[in-house]
Amino acid sequence: MNTIKQMILLIAVLLVSVSAFAQDQIIKKNKDIIECKVREIGMDEVKYILPDYPPDVLFTIEKDKITKVIFENGQEIEITNEMMNPENYEEQKKNALKVDFLSPLTGNLTFAYERSLKPGRSIEASLGIIGLGIDPNDYDPAGVFGKFGMKFIKSPDFYLRGMRYAHILKGGYVKPEIMFGYYTIDEDGDYYEIPPETGRKSVFSGGIQLILGKQWIMDDLFLVDFFVGMGYGFDNQDGGYNFGWAITGGGVPLSFSTGLKIGILFK
Repeated sequence: MNTIKQMILLIAVLLVSVSAFAQDQIIKKNKDIIECKVREIGMDEVKYILPDYPPDVLFTIEKDKITKVIFENGQEIEITNEMMNPENYEEQKKNALKVDFLSPLTGNLTFAYERSLKPGRSIEASLGIIGLGIDPNDYDPAGVFGKFGMKFIKSPDFYLRGMRYAHILKGGYVKPEIMFGYYTIDEDGDYYEIPPETGRKSVFSGGIQLILGKQWIMDDLFLVDFFVGMGYGFDNQDGGYNFGWAITGGGVPLSFSTGLKIGILFK
């Protein structure tokens, strides 16, 4: 009987010892681990005590330096910067339909769709219908072009407590973009033929650009998006205007684009 009591007492002592030495872990972004006892997880920092110091000595670390906290019971808390915390933008509309307001003046009508992926990041796809617009040269163009890119929306250089994006889709941005298109136009025949014959010319075009722009959001409903772009392009003619972008000729395949989009937001 005494042996059983001694075993129970020994097990109890071991459990108390394990409990006394069990520790929480703070995982830092540089992969360092702080073995400690977490006392408080606040808005901007985590407070903890260390086993080698008196319990009334409280240490703190900024949450921006932490990836997560692991408690002694195995529970984990992922640490998210409030600026980039998706929960802060749950009520905002994250999708937008746009039209390039000036595109009909250049012989096409361009539509775009943008969707937010997370704070500071969204994707955008555009479709241009060539021929729906002014045709000053009587080329009778017909065709389509497409663009696809990912937006990286600028964040502040430093963060203040409670800071966040005014809107998840608002702000200056950089957007790498790929583009491709196909269209046909009337082409004059031999000038010396009477009457001169005409035919249709097929043009293939594409390229990649870096877009710089800024988007304004009004009342989580209406948007204005202005942009300019530059990159490299190609076509099967010696450069020129390809409706969605222009390409320089003479062996220098630079491409340029600009536009002003307006649109509406929705869930």
